Amino acid sequence: MGMGASLARRIVRRIRREPRPPPPLPTVVVYAPPELPWTYYGDGLKTLHNCDFLEDPLFREAYRLGRETGSWHGYDIEWRAYVVCWAAAKGRTLEGDYVECGVNKGGYSRLAMHYIDFANLTDKKFYLVDTYCGIPEECLEEENRALLENRYGDCYDEVVRTFAPFENAVIVRGVVPDVLPQVRAERVCYLSLDMNSAAPEIAAAEFFWDKLSSGAVMVLDDYGFSPFIRQKHAFDAFARAKGVAVLSLPTGQGLIFKP
Repeated sequence: MGMGASLARRIVRRIRREPRPPPPLPTVVVYAPPELPWTYYGDGLKTLHNCDFLEDPLFREAYRLGRETGSWHGYDIEWRAYVVCWAAAKGRTLEGDYVECGVNKGGYSRLAMHYIDFANLTDKKFYLVDTYCGIPEECLEEENRALLENRYGDCYDEVVRTFAPFENAVIVRGVVPDVLPQVRAERVCYLSLDMNSAAPEIAAAEFFWDKLSSGAVMVLDDYGFSPFIRQKHAFDAFARAKGVAVLSLPTGQGLIFKP
C-alpha cells in the first residue's frame, strides 16, 4: 500500500510539471458582402485592390495606342500592359537600350514608348525583334501547337508604319537566336520576352543577361499561363542558374530583376 501511494504521488507531480496544451484557436469568420466591389475583373485577374493607374491619363493614352495596333486580338489586358509600362519606366533611369523579342504588331512596345516619352530619349534605342510572320515551325510546342499554329500572320509592313515616327526604333526581322547579333546594344535597360516558346526565349535571356544593367527588368509575358508551362519550368531553371528568382504575378507574367 505504501509503495502504491508513493508511485501515485510521483505520477501526479510529473503531470503537474508537464505544460498544458494551448487552448484551441477561435474560429475566424471573415465577413464578405454579397456583392463585392471589384476594382478590376479581366484577363484572368479579379481583385478588390486599388488600381487607380487605370484612370491615369498617360496610361490611358498609352494603352489606347498599344491596343490600336491589333496585337491583343480584341482582348483587354490593362494590368499586364501596366506592368510593361512600369518596367519600361524603370529602364529610363538605367544605362542601356530597350529590347523586345516577340513584338508581333507592336502593342507592348508602342504603349511603352508613349508612356516613357521614348521619342525624346535620344540616347537610347528600342530594338524590336520578331519574324513578323508568326512562330517558326521548329519553335511550336506540342502543348500549345493548336493554339498558336495559325494565330499570327505577316505584319511587317504594319510594324514599319507604326514605328516610323521613332527615329531611334530599330526593327530586326528574323528568327531568334539567329538575328540577336543584329541587336547592337552594349547595355540593356529593359528586356521583354513574348515569343510563346521556351527555346528562343531562353536563348534570348542567355544572350542579353550579361548586357542587362543592374536593376533592369526582364518581363516574361507567358510565364504563368498553363499552355506555356514549358516556359515556366525553363525560366525557373534559368533563374536558379543565375542566382535569382522569378517573381510570378497574378497577371500571368513573370519578372526577373538583374542584380
